Amino acid sequence: MYRTTAKITGMACGMCEAHINDAIRKALPEAKKVSSSHARGEAVFLTDDAADAEVLRRAVTGAGYTFVSCESEPYEKKGLFGRRRP
Repeated sequence: MYRTTAKITGMACGMCEAHINDAIRKALPEAKKVSSSHARGEAVFLTDDAADAEVLRRAVTGAGYTFVSCESEPYEKKGLFGRRRP
């Protein structure tokens, strides 16, 4: 599983965050736990494989926002309370 963080400019409110979330879900149907923050200027989501930056860029710009960059990193779900079981 991969955690992708996309830097996005142009978001100003909660509705902007919702538009970005919808655009990401539409472009990347496999995306899970999609969330955006206009205060941080980013969107974060999980996918089984690393997200395609070009697909993400088209989705963000198509929604009327500016795609700055994205970074995908391996993600491992933590156990209960963040502790791993042996």
